Amino acid sequence: QVQLVESGGGLVQAGGSLRLSCAASGRTFSDYAMGWFRQAPGKEREFVAGMTWSGTSYADSVKGRFTLSRDNAKSTVSLQMNSLKPEDTAVYYCATGRRPRILEYYYWGQGTQVTVSS
Repeated sequence: QVQLVESGGGLVQAGGSLRLSCAASGRTFSDYAMGWFRQAPGKEREFVAGMTWSGTSYADSVKGRFTLSRDNAKSTVSLQMNSLKPEDTAVYYCATGRRPRILEYYYWGQGTQVTVSS
């Protein structure tokens, strides 16, 4: 059973930083896509950043401010968020795929709230 547990959310002022972490268990993760999505109130869930066997990608809205990293030995993926803006306020979800070397997000964590005050 694959499980993803996020941590690190909270309340921060605009311009501040937060680091989200996602601890994965239930299998190895080195050959699977892992990423972060977010959902703001009244909006659809959107892609934030993802890492696969071929590289890392970011949404245009977070490029240059967010950095994704993963530790395959510890099965964790982290999202360093700098220069936060009020529009970054959302519930952030960690996700990973079901099949190796297929770009998909099948398993999801429960989410962690990030609130950026102006």
